Amino acid sequence: MQNHSMQALSPKELNYIADSITNEELLIKQCAATASITHNPQIQQALNHYVRSHEQHLNTLVNALQQHQSFAPTQAQ
Repeated sequence: MQNHSMQALSPKELNYIADSITNEELLIKQCAATASITHNPQIQQALNHYVRSHEQHLNTLVNALQQHQSFAPTQAQ
């Protein structure tokens, strides 16, 4: 369902979201890599929790972009 009262995101807002997506992807990779090599089950469990948390953040950011996709200009300005 699309909210028709939404306004287009500014280029600065889009850049912030894009940077945040990149950061979340990096954090997911780092936590997963560290979880795969640690021998401490408590640390591994905590890192796997952080992976899921960052995946949720990533999904939220991607969904926000998709909801505003119809407002995006079709050509660079």
